[in-house]
Amino acid sequence: MHTLLSTKKLTEKNKVKLENSGFLVVEKNFIKTKSIPFSLNEVSENLIFTSKNAVKSVLPFKKELIDKSAFCVGEKTKKQLEKNGFKVIFQAENAETLANKISESFNHLRFTFFCGNIRKETLPNILKENQVELNEIVVYKTKLKSHKISIKLDGILFFSPSGIKSYLLENEIKNETCFCIGNTTAETLNGKTSNIIIAKKHKIEAVLKACIKYFKQKK
Repeated sequence: MHTLLSTKKLTEKNKVKLENSGFLVVEKNFIKTKSIPFSLNEVSENLIFTSKNAVKSVLPFKKELIDKSAFCVGEKTKKQLEKNGFKVIFQAENAETLANKISESFNHLRFTFFCGNIRKETLPNILKENQVELNEIVVYKTKLKSHKISIKLDGILFFSPSGIKSYLLENEIKNETCFCIGNTTAETLNGKTSNIIIAKKHKIEAVLKACIKYFKQKK
């Protein structure tokens, strides 16, 4: 039986899916997010969201934002936006793809990026290089919450760059295979390990699918 660590608590359905595939699953939340106060003094007509946490954090201002156009990363971020009445113009699997699409097709528009206090420079840098007008509003805070893992692991499931940083505060990556939700998350492992599998889609279920497939092929 292979032992997996998920660096975030899974839904019961997803945990059972792994257990039914023959895994022993250990779950710990390695990051904690919290909405923080912010103002809407300068908000453009086009909004960028790269996480569900950002969407959740702006919902108290839904009335002021609902008529604006949304651009996002991830299917679940899109679903959450649409569930709350936002019109999503374009959804990408990662920040780089989203930034490139905006630069190519929407570079005449102004954007506001709702983000957390810890975020990659990928999207802002690409937009800046392509002279796309952008301002950022930090709407939530990510806190690293590391745990020492003493048992031997065969695989680790990572869902964000912050989750990796938190894990590495108390642990080392040795021979474990790391399953990442996207390229941005995987890049955080550069220099730490080459045992990396990237999910085909930017969603938790895709990470689980990649993990199950990998270990099934190893039998």
